[in-house]
Amino acid sequence: MYDVIVIGGGVIGCAVARYLSAYTGKVCVVEREGDVCCGTSKANSALIHAGFDAPHGSAMAYYNVKGSQMMPALAKELDIPFRRNGALVLAFDRQGLERLKKLYDNGIKNGVEGLELIEPQRVYEMEPNVAPGVTGALYAPTAGIVCPFLMTIAFGENAVANGVEFRLNTEVTGVTKGKEGGWTVQTRAGALHTRAVVNAAGVYADLLHNMVSGKKLHITPRRGDYCLLDHTASGIVERTIFQVPGPEGKGVLVTPTIHDNILLGPTAIAVDDREGNNTTAAGLDELLAKVGKTVSNVPTRQVITSFAGLRASEDGREFLVGEVEDAPFFFDCAGIESPGLSSAPAIGVELAETIASRLGLDKKTDWKPERIGILDPKKLTMEKRNELIRREPAYGQIICRCEMISEGEILDAIRRPLGATNFDGVKRRVRTGMGRCQAGFCSPRVMELLAKELGIGLDQVTKSGGASRFILGHTKERYQGGGRR
Repeated sequence: MYDVIVIGGGVIGCAVARYLSAYTGKVCVVEREGDVCCGTSKANSALIHAGFDAPHGSAMAYYNVKGSQMMPALAKELDIPFRRNGALVLAFDRQGLERLKKLYDNGIKNGVEGLELIEPQRVYEMEPNVAPGVTGALYAPTAGIVCPFLMTIAFGENAVANGVEFRLNTEVTGVTKGKEGGWTVQTRAGALHTRAVVNAAGVYADLLHNMVSGKKLHITPRRGDYCLLDHTASGIVERTIFQVPGPEGKGVLVTPTIHDNILLGPTAIAVDDREGNNTTAAGLDELLAKVGKTVSNVPTRQVITSFAGLRASEDGREFLVGEVEDAPFFFDCAGIESPGLSSAPAIGVELAETIASRLGLDKKTDWKPERIGILDPKKLTMEKRNELIRREPAYGQIICRCEMISEGEILDAIRRPLGATNFDGVKRRVRTGMGRCQAGFCSPRVMELLAKELGIGLDQVTKSGGASRFILGHTKERYQGGGRR
């Protein structure tokens, strides 16, 4: 019997688990994939939004602003990269200026600090590559950038360090009332029993909610296409450049990433398939056409990869966070689309407090909020880096040349709490395969390290878990005497 089962290992589920770990309950995160950060959390704009566009008085606005304010201290606690690079929302006509004024007024009411409406001359002084014809802009200095992978993983690792259990590769198939109170969570690996449930299942959150409540929800998966540019494009913009938001979201943006790439996107296309995160030619063409309207001379020939993510868009376009009225001790985190990444810390801490109060859980006296991230030798002085390599030679063996990732970093990614068990897990922790060649060079060596550390054969190593094996067989077994067997 658990006190709390969190369904979903994305940034929201891991944030809730991390803050629940500060209390004396027995907590478990159940995730259908072989790692955390495999759904919406792995494919988004990687932004910490300032909070000027969410409707005043909404849960979305409240959690966005509070989460943004928490980020500097949280980044230090969890040892994750974060930078307040600021954002510009551009107008190109009189109508756009009127909408900027409304955004400014809304942001002030939401409590966003430092907002300014600025003239075109200052826009071009700040960002020379912005497209011609700007009539004004809204400047939000508190907007920032983060790595969504590392943020989610850090929440999860810190939760594990404080006693939370993670059941990966465990798909939930149903939730029912327990015979003796509480809830029974049915999974493909058997039934689990708990006093309380947190529904953080992303695009599937409405299905779980509707299993227990008479007040039905409906979530539409909204696909967003992105393009990522090589490091050589770094510097085109320093701030996140938005278009004036429309009814489907904040529009296509151009932004630096925390790792000094340039990210373009997203589109906003409603789809029926909850797994429909494939890119399309039409979506990418639309994306690149819109990018050119806000930033000039974007070097699209330097695109090194494209990808798409799904946002869980609830019909009311609002965050639904809290205990379900007709399902006591069942707590929703539903409809968490953008600015969900920004809101995750605030949702996590507040929902954990509510659940602990409802269950009568006490605060731990030995809770450890700090987490030490994976060592990056590139951030050391040359003297200290050489000292590290003499002490641990694996840090002198470069495996990923594009991102200059060493064997030591990969081993740390695999061996640490909630460590990587497949290629994508290593990739999200230390960026192997995220550079220009997109794993063309480093994948065999990463596979060898995974096989050795996990005690499995090379033919058992997967890209992303499940049946996604790299090696399908051995050549000598498939071909004999010059002919195929």
